[in-house]
Amino acid sequence: MADFVREVMTPGVVAVRPDASLVEVAQVMRAQDIGDVLVATDGQLVGVLTDRDITLRAVADGADPLTVSAQAVCTPNPVVIGPDDAVSAAVELMRDHAVRRLPVLDEGHPVGMVSLGDLAVAQDPGSALADISRAEPDSWPGAAPG
Repeated sequence: MADFVREVMTPGVVAVRPDASLVEVAQVMRAQDIGDVLVATDGQLVGVLTDRDITLRAVADGADPLTVSAQAVCTPNPVVIGPDDAVSAAVELMRDHAVRRLPVLDEGHPVGMVSLGDLAVAQDPGSALADISRAEPDSWPGAAPG
């Protein structure tokens, strides 16, 4: 079983500028096959933006995704964790703050992301959540090959 966040996190991050439009962000998410990005400027974390945030905080309200910025919709000042923190601390933070992912910062700079799925794979590899987390994502019929 892993002891430290660095052992279970997904290294590297995908970040967008705070002024990126939601269309740009969605295109990055599609190209990278991810559901979340960090919003950052000059290597400093501004917020976290998920596909669900785009849907519920912008599209559902009729906002124009070409003109709304990532910063306007992201969760600012997200809960974060360090790579040398204990996995148990990540679990507790997720539980206490009801979040499914935590940006991993090293000396204030984003270096990775740890998700609920990462923790499931590390702590209980035989669980249904771990199986789902390891599975390749399904594509929808209209999706571009990729």
